[in-house]
Amino acid sequence: MASQLLVENTKYAWLGELGLSAENGGVFTGSAWGGSGPVVTSRCPANNQDIARVRQGTLQEYQAAVKAAQEAYGVWADTPAPVRGEIVRQIGDRLRQKLDLLGKLLAMEMGKILPEGIGEVQEYIDICDYATGLSRMIDGKLLPSERPGHQLMEQWNPLGVIGVISAFNFPCAVFGWNAAIALVCGNGIVWKPAPTTPLISIALVKLMAEVFVENKIPPGLVSLVCAGSEVGEAMAADKRLPLVSFTGSTAVGQKVGIKVQERFGKPLLELGGNNAIIVAEDADLDMVVPSVVFACVGTAGQRCTTTRRVIVHESLHDKLLDRLKSAYGQIIKRVGDPMESGTLVGPMHSQQGVELFKKAVADAQAQGGKVEFGGKAMEREGNYVEPTIVSGLAHDAEIVQRETFAPIVYILKFSKLNDAIAWNNEVEQGLSSSIFTRNIQDAFKWMGPKGSDCGIVNVNIPTSGAEIGGAFGGNKATGWGRESGSDSWKQYMRRSTCTVNFSDQLPLAQGIKFE
Repeated sequence: MASQLLVENTKYAWLGELGLSAENGGVFTGSAWGGSGPVVTSRCPANNQDIARVRQGTLQEYQAAVKAAQEAYGVWADTPAPVRGEIVRQIGDRLRQKLDLLGKLLAMEMGKILPEGIGEVQEYIDICDYATGLSRMIDGKLLPSERPGHQLMEQWNPLGVIGVISAFNFPCAVFGWNAAIALVCGNGIVWKPAPTTPLISIALVKLMAEVFVENKIPPGLVSLVCAGSEVGEAMAADKRLPLVSFTGSTAVGQKVGIKVQERFGKPLLELGGNNAIIVAEDADLDMVVPSVVFACVGTAGQRCTTTRRVIVHESLHDKLLDRLKSAYGQIIKRVGDPMESGTLVGPMHSQQGVELFKKAVADAQAQGGKVEFGGKAMEREGNYVEPTIVSGLAHDAEIVQRETFAPIVYILKFSKLNDAIAWNNEVEQGLSSSIFTRNIQDAFKWMGPKGSDCGIVNVNIPTSGAEIGGAFGGNKATGWGRESGSDSWKQYMRRSTCTVNFSDQLPLAQGIKFE
């Protein structure tokens, strides 16, 4: 006899407050929820119990989703940007009303601890606030013309309907970055979430649709298609989507980017990160230790900004390693159910992640690494592994160069700062990086042209925990994408250079005479 779905357990009756039930349609095209594709079951990684079932969408239903978003875009693009911002503000307020419930659902479905789940939803709320202000600040330029009686200017307009393909590790915030900014810029959205986190996606779109209906905006403006890779492939090839935002692995992102560019679309890629923290000779270890621990084990090592390499000066190596092992000894006692108070590290999202962890540890040992702490999958219900520290490897060892999406950190020893910076830069990805130093010259060297080649370059803070006000993203094999703050909004719009002749003459540029 099949076990009871968690959603049917009275302990989890709060899931009903988010509009979820045992059977859920995974497709929303504005008029109704449906889905005629395969039925998948969302599973809680803390205990591998089934939460609820979702009917996925088909390629035909994807076509309907694009059509619904296109029709809604026709109304939305004519809506003044400040009005669009007000509606996005209301979305943020609706999320505030359900903050704790959405955070609990995210923790249950993804596996990150409850404070992180709530914090991720808060990040979507924060970006809604940011986008509301942005809606009154989308600017162009007035440029001087060389011709009398002429004015040059820049005009920004929405792209149309964009595609968003999100990953399991941040199933709410990354969509929120894209959605809030894209909406105030005037776009419609078709969203394909990760197949293993459909429930949080359904709950979010239901809340957004309520706000659209209340404001007399066609709710298909944000259409949802929970589906497998076939829909993602269709999105990459679909000329109706001028921009496709993809968050995921470098390998898959490369395929998406090529396919989108083949049709002259705009890819926005947020891919992997083999991130490093450099611990300089003068670093304050009281700041370094908690920073390294959070950045290495937070979200069970399943952040794209997770620290995977700690490059420490030889004079501090042994002391730092001892302190990290001591800290990990405390952390291991607080690995457990992400929904429980006091838990600091939850499970891996899937059993596949556990297997990748085990393979990486074995490969590290085969390549000469010494496991200083952890190194094993935990014998308990759920997908738990021990936070792991490995020393003794060369900076260019294959396993060190490889990004493993798990709580494994490699401790590397350096003697010259230039070498440490070069090691930071030698991996194929270029997402996040940090240095701990009290030397202002070294700090600015680190941020300068011969310093870190990453998109995020920090001083005396960890690699994880970016704020929404700055553009988030990385270089090289991380994909060059930028989302969230700064001028990231420009990616969701098309720019036109406009020249207006308000004279009664027709002079040509560069003084050309054509008589």
